[in-house]
Amino acid sequence: MAENIVVVGVDGSETARLAADAARDIAAALGARLHIVTAFDSDRMEVYTDGDDTWVDSAADTAERTAGRVAEELESSEMHVSYTGARGKPAEALIEEAQRLDARMIVVGNKRMSGVSRVLGSVANSVAHHAPCDVYIVKTDV
Repeated sequence: MAENIVVVGVDGSETARLAADAARDIAAALGARLHIVTAFDSDRMEVYTDGDDTWVDSAADTAERTAGRVAEELESSEMHVSYTGARGKPAEALIEEAQRLDARMIVVGNKRMSGVSRVLGSVANSVAHHAPCDVYIVKTDV
């Protein structure tokens, strides 16, 4: 039997963290692994120098660090948490990761699901319409 996986997207915001907390609780209840995704859709790179030291920071690195921080905070002895930075717009990245992992569920927050943004679209709306699995939308606009 395939491993149960719950995918959640984070971007460093408090609303995304609320969705991640809910995803952790759902994954724990299902006995599933939690997989945290931060999307990036830019090849932006910045080069820093300090004396003889030089280092490069890219959008991919930043996304990976964002997802990793949340994964580290949510990891427990009862649940394995994995993470990645994924190329693409947020909804596309979540859907592609869910497909790649054959995930059981994608968890997203309801940010921008009302007003003008609702008409223009939101991550939750796009995921709900195109996901390869169940979608759970967390009320994060409290």
